[in-house]
Amino acid sequence: MWYLGPIPLRAYAICIIAGILVAVWLTERRWVQRGGRPGAVMDIATWAIPFGIVGGRLYHVVTSWQPYFGPDGDPVRALHVWEGGMGVWGAIALGALGAWIGARRAGVRLPPMADAAAPGIALGQGIGRLGNWFNNEVHGGPTDLPWALRIHEWDQSAGRAVLGPDGQPVVLGTFHPAFLYELLWNLGVAAVVIWADRRFRLGHGRAFGLYVALYTAGRLWIEVLRVDPANEVLGLRLNIWTSVLLGLGAVVFIVLSARRRPGRDGATVRERVDSL
Repeated sequence: MWYLGPIPLRAYAICIIAGILVAVWLTERRWVQRGGRPGAVMDIATWAIPFGIVGGRLYHVVTSWQPYFGPDGDPVRALHVWEGGMGVWGAIALGALGAWIGARRAGVRLPPMADAAAPGIALGQGIGRLGNWFNNEVHGGPTDLPWALRIHEWDQSAGRAVLGPDGQPVVLGTFHPAFLYELLWNLGVAAVVIWADRRFRLGHGRAFGLYVALYTAGRLWIEVLRVDPANEVLGLRLNIWTSVLLGLGAVVFIVLSARRRPGRDGATVRERVDSL
C-alpha cells in the first residue's frame, strides 16, 4: 500500500482495476469487429462490473466464512475487499446478471456480447491475479524452484508481515506461486479463445463456453496444488468440485450449441428494447 497524500493506494485494488480496464478495452474492440455498436460495451460494463465485484466477494465470504462468522470471526472484515478474497465464480455469476440487465437496457443481444468478452475476461483475471503477490497469498506446497514464492507470516489486520526479534519479516518458506500459474494459464486461455474464434467463427455463446471450459481445466490442477486453507466437500476443495461441474457444463453447452446453431450470430441487437 502506498499513500497519495491521505489517500491509500492498495496494490490489490490497483491490479483488479487494471484487469477490468483491459477486459473492457479488448471487449470493445472485439464487439465492434463483430458488427456491434461502439460504446455498448461500456453501457453494459456499468452494470456488470459492480455486480461482478459484489458477487466475487459474496462467493468468497460464503465459501470461506470462518474468518468472518466463525467463533473468533469479525463480520465487519467481510467488507474489507482490499485484504483479498474474490471468488471468480461469484464474480462471473453476478457479473452475468448485471450484463443481462445492461444488455436489455441497451438493446443488445447477450450471447454475441459474451463471445466478444470471453478473452478479455480471461486476460483481466490474469492481471488481477498479480494482486495475490502483493497480498502474500494463493500458493501451493513447498518448493525450491527458481520461481518459488517467499511466503511471510502475515498480520492480516496490519496488512504486513510479522516482524521477528531482529526486526526482520518472518519467512515461513518458499512455495509454488499458484497465482502465477493461474495468471499464465489465463493468458493462454485468452490466446486460444481468440484463435479458435477466428478459425471456427464461434457464435451463440460458444466462445464464452470455450473460455469457461479452458479456465476450469486449468483451475482444476491449480487447486490441487494449493495448500492455503479452504473448505472441502468429500475431501476435495470446494473449488475443485465447482471447476468440474462448470467445465463439464461448458463442454455440453458448446456441443449442443454447435449442433443447433452453427456459425456466428446473425445480429447483435435485440428486435425490441425492453425497459427495466
